Amino acid sequence: MEILTVSEMTAADQAAIAGGTPGFALMRSAGRAVAEVAGAMAGRGRIVVVAGRGTNGGEGFVAGADLAARGREVSVILLCDRATLTGDAALASAQWTGEVLPCDPAALVRPNLIIDALFGAGLNRPVKGDPFAMIAAMNASGAPILAVDLPSGINGDTGEVMGIAVEASATVTFFRRKPGHLLLPGRIHCGEVEVADIGIDADVLDTIAPKTFENVPELWADIFPSPQADGHKYARGHAVVVSGDLTSTGAARLSARAALRAGAGLVTVASPRDALAVNAAALTAVMVRETDSARQFAELLADKRLNACVIGPASGVGERTREMVLAALHAQRSVVLDADALTSFTDDPQALFTAIKNRSDPQVVLTPHDGEFARLFSALASSHPHASKLERARLAAVQSGAVVLLKGADTVIAAPDGRAAITANAPPWLATAGSGDVLAGIAGGMLAQRVPAFEAACIGAWMHGEAGQEVGPGLIAEDLPEALPAVLRNLYDELGIAY
Repeated sequence: MEILTVSEMTAADQAAIAGGTPGFALMRSAGRAVAEVAGAMAGRGRIVVVAGRGTNGGEGFVAGADLAARGREVSVILLCDRATLTGDAALASAQWTGEVLPCDPAALVRPNLIIDALFGAGLNRPVKGDPFAMIAAMNASGAPILAVDLPSGINGDTGEVMGIAVEASATVTFFRRKPGHLLLPGRIHCGEVEVADIGIDADVLDTIAPKTFENVPELWADIFPSPQADGHKYARGHAVVVSGDLTSTGAARLSARAALRAGAGLVTVASPRDALAVNAAALTAVMVRETDSARQFAELLADKRLNACVIGPASGVGERTREMVLAALHAQRSVVLDADALTSFTDDPQALFTAIKNRSDPQVVLTPHDGEFARLFSALASSHPHASKLERARLAAVQSGAVVLLKGADTVIAAPDGRAAITANAPPWLATAGSGDVLAGIAGGMLAQRVPAFEAACIGAWMHGEAGQEVGPGLIAEDLPEALPAVLRNLYDELGIAY
C-alpha cells in the first residue's frame, strides 16, 4: 500500500545495494519481470524494445535478451549511440547479441508488442526531439505497449504528461508504486499495473518512512469499526446532517442515509422549519429536528451524544451556514464540511481555519472538488502554481488544520501531519449529481463511530468507490447508500470480521 516518490524509490534501490545486492542484479530482476509479462502479452509475434540510455533502457535490454533466449523474435531500438552507455545499462546492453536499431520511428515495423523502456519514472523535463517522435510513433502503431516502470513521458511524482506520453496497455513497476501510477492523467496512461518483487527487502521502508499510501483496506483495517455483540445504537454514535431550505433538502437526506448505512447508530437531520414537513415525509429511520438558527443548532449539540456533524450538502451559501459551521466547531464535534459550507467561507477562509485550529481535537474533514478547492485555497494557486494534486492537498491540510479530501477520479486525502492517500477505485459513473453528498455522509458516519478524521475520510472515499462499482452503469446518487450493505459484507469478509 506504500507509494514511493522517485527519490524515495532511489533511496530504496541504494539501500538494497548497500545491503549487498548489486545494482545490476536489481536491473536483471526487473528486466526478467518485464519479460514474463511481455511474453504473455505478445503471443508469438515480433516484440520491439524501445530503450533509453539509463536504467530503464538497461531493463529493456535485459527483457529483450531474456525473451530472445526463449526463442522470441525481438528487436531493440536504442535512443542513443550504444557506445555511450555506461554503468549497469552498459552491462545489460552487453547481454544483447542481436542488432541494435537507431532511434527511427520507421523501425517500428508491424510489432505484436512494444516494450517502452525509454525514460521510466525519473523524467522531470518535457519530451522533445527524437524521443517525442518515437513516443508518437509508438502510440500510433496500434500495437499494445508494455511500459517499464512508468510510461515514458509521465512524471513519476505528479502523474503529469511531460509534453507527450506513452499510452501503455500495461505497466510493470518494481517494489512499490509511485504517485504517477495513481494520479491522473498518469493512471490512464499506465493501463494495468503489476508490481514486481526484484529483491528489495521491505525493511528499507522503515528507514524511508513513506507518508503516501494507496487508499486500500490494509491502510485502515486496524481501525475499521465493526458492531459488537453487546453494543447498542448509542455506542455507534449519532450524526447530525444540516439541511437546506424547502427547495434544497435532497442532498442532506442523501448524506443522512449514507451516514446511517455506513454504521452510525443514529442520524438526525437538522432542518429549517419550512422544510420540516418535506424532510419528515421522506425520512423513516432518520430523525428530523427543527433547526433554523445557529443558536438552535448549538442547543441541539448540547446533547453530547450527538458527536458528529455533516454540514454543506445544499445547506445554502451564506451567514446561516457559516454560523452553523462555527457552532459545530465550537462544540468540539467531529465535522465533515462539504460544498456550501466551504463556499460560505470563500471571502474569509482564515476565519474557518482559525476556528479549526483553535479546537482541542480538530477531527475535521473538508471535502472540496477542484472548483471549491480553488475558491477556498486561492492563495495556494498563486504561491504554488505547479503543485500536483497530491502536493496541493497536503499544503491545504497544513494551512487549514483539517484533513482535506480533494475529490475526483483520483481523490487525494491529506492530513496536517503529512500523511496522504490516493484513491484509485472510483468508477466514472460516480460523476453524477448528489454523489458527493453521499461521500460526505459516509465520512460523517465513520466520524460518528469515532474513527479519526484521516481514516474516516479514507474509508469514506474507498467505500464510495466500491459502492459505485457495485451499482455500475446507470448509477444515480440514491443507489449508493443502498449498495453499502454489499460493500460492507465484502469488506468484512476481506478483513475477517464476523457478522
